[in-house]
Amino acid sequence: MSTTPEKIRVLRIINRFNLGGPTFNVAYLTRYMDDRFETLLLGGNKDETEASSEFVLEELGIKPTVISEMKRAISPRSDYKSYKEISRVIREFKPHIVHTHAAKSGTLGRLAAIHNNVPVVLHTFHGHVFHSYFGTFKTSVYKSIERYLAERTSRIIAISQIQADELSLVHKIADPSKVEIVHLGFDLSRFQKDQVEKRKAFRARFNLKDHEIAIGIVGRLVPIKNHKMFLDAVMPVHDANPNVRFFIIGDGESRDALLDYCKKTNIPFNWLDAPNSASPLCFTSWIREIDQVMAGLDIVTLTSLNEGTPVSLIEAQAAARPVVATRVGGIEDIVVEDGSALLCGINDQSIFNESLIKLSTNNLKRTAMGKIGQVHVSEQFSYHRSVSDMQALYHQLLKEKNIDLHV
Repeated sequence: MSTTPEKIRVLRIINRFNLGGPTFNVAYLTRYMDDRFETLLLGGNKDETEASSEFVLEELGIKPTVISEMKRAISPRSDYKSYKEISRVIREFKPHIVHTHAAKSGTLGRLAAIHNNVPVVLHTFHGHVFHSYFGTFKTSVYKSIERYLAERTSRIIAISQIQADELSLVHKIADPSKVEIVHLGFDLSRFQKDQVEKRKAFRARFNLKDHEIAIGIVGRLVPIKNHKMFLDAVMPVHDANPNVRFFIIGDGESRDALLDYCKKTNIPFNWLDAPNSASPLCFTSWIREIDQVMAGLDIVTLTSLNEGTPVSLIEAQAAARPVVATRVGGIEDIVVEDGSALLCGINDQSIFNESLIKLSTNNLKRTAMGKIGQVHVSEQFSYHRSVSDMQALYHQLLKEKNIDLHV
């Protein structure tokens, strides 16, 4: 007499459902694991300054459980309530695997999993806060917490080779044998469909003429993203090539400070409105149709001080757009330097500006770099590959724990 195999229950926990790479990652892993897996997705609410990613989950038919107390800011009272709620879910769902994503959920979720004897516990670092975020003392505290948790975690997931080296060799969070590299995966097809129509829509929305070159930066307006470097390029690049227009796509806690900086440094700008010849810069706030944005831009930039795997650069390359970025975190792992991207050091303003001027005046160079990037990310960052890699790791870890569910 045959019996129905028991499914592998996975509790997946993310910090919050804000628009960004981690949400897409957990969404694809939740939706596309094969039928041997049953996944419950947990997460906190987005901050007020962030765009919601709930539409991503809705489009994939995922209904997450929201822990309203789990927020970005540290709060002993709210964090303890979140920990208790995660523990309750673990006792009811009885997961074989708890997989946390990003810092807050990684701390609370792993503590709850460890204290409730979950067999397999994993954590994915989508980025880290071990430099450029805090002072020396606070950074050392975070490192101590992460080392404590890493000792009790089955595997640490890094999303690039550079990040794996930083976690194991530089910051010594975990032994190299405990760190697995699983590159992120996405559905990139929408960045390659109907590009002509999408480009027309974006450029009509912002009154861009055919000969004008649109340079954009996409992401949260927060200090670590270093938007001032982008702003400091606006006038020098525009002076060198008056056909250039700049776009800051996103919103966040640094918005007012960045607007004030523009005023103090005499950078003409528009807030939400289409730019004009006297105002080469436009702050657009969040735009949900990011595939339309990438089709409409000509060059995509990133000026961060620290990064994990920036999704905007993967999406830019998928749309065949060249990249100009700082050489930090996992960026070197997701672009082809001097192929799909021109890179510079942190705050190396002169090289950053020169790269933008060079690309903005060379259509053939932009096209050639775009083709290289499109091939590169199509091969490396498919969600089919990331789901397959993660399933294989789950099975391996269950086998190491001698858990046989006959699946």
